[in-house]
Amino acid sequence: MQSNVGGRDRLARGIVAVLLTVVAVKALASGKRSRGFLLGAAALGLGFNTVTCFCGLNRTLGIDTTSE
Repeated sequence: MQSNVGGRDRLARGIVAVLLTVVAVKALASGKRSRGFLLGAAALGLGFNTVTCFCGLNRTLGIDTTSE
């Protein structure tokens, strides 16, 4: 996997992943399981992008933000 996520893009994905995790936990705690699992899956995806600096959608669209 070649890195294609960097700079502000990576920071934004990390912040959104943390926020989505908090909202997912609150949704699960209040009994809204479908919403909680969907938000959790989105948080995991963005967290993966943040940690690995790779996004499959960016690769498909030819976007590279590592030079930021």
